[in-house]
Amino acid sequence: MCDGFGIMLKDDSYFMKLALNEANKASLKDEVPVGAIIVKDGMVLAKGHNLKESKNDPTAHAEIIAIKKACKKIKSWRLNGCKIYVTIEPCPMCAGAIIASRIEEVVYGVSDEKGGSFGTILNLSNVSGLNHKVNVKSNVLANECSMIIKSYFKNKREVKKCKKLTQAS
Repeated sequence: MCDGFGIMLKDDSYFMKLALNEANKASLKDEVPVGAIIVKDGMVLAKGHNLKESKNDPTAHAEIIAIKKACKKIKSWRLNGCKIYVTIEPCPMCAGAIIASRIEEVVYGVSDEKGGSFGTILNLSNVSGLNHKVNVKSNVLANECSMIIKSYFKNKREVKKCKKLTQAS
């Protein structure tokens, strides 16, 4: 989206496209294609993509990686005034880290029917008693975010099927 002078406006779609670029990086590494971007005052603080397989680390989710990079960059664990853009709804671990780091808003692309923790399976943004509340916006570039995940898993199933056929011959 551009303003009347041809200047690119950085809206939620713009930042979600950056998160999709990160998801593509993960896919090229044969990682589940999830990307995350942390933004403050319209500027990207940090980027991350899944590295669970590469690092043999169950905590190496895109969101955790981006949060750690952002904290290091600003030299604080508090990410006040920040937004995180994620291609898929964060899991319980990542939702907890988002809340703990004081991120103001999470914007995600597609719901996660197996682990989404900002409204699909559970909603940590509505848990009473937590010392921080996070605003949630969903379905930003949902089709694009859904397609990258679906394509990745479809390809994985096809490769597995070909391996079985090759072994049977």
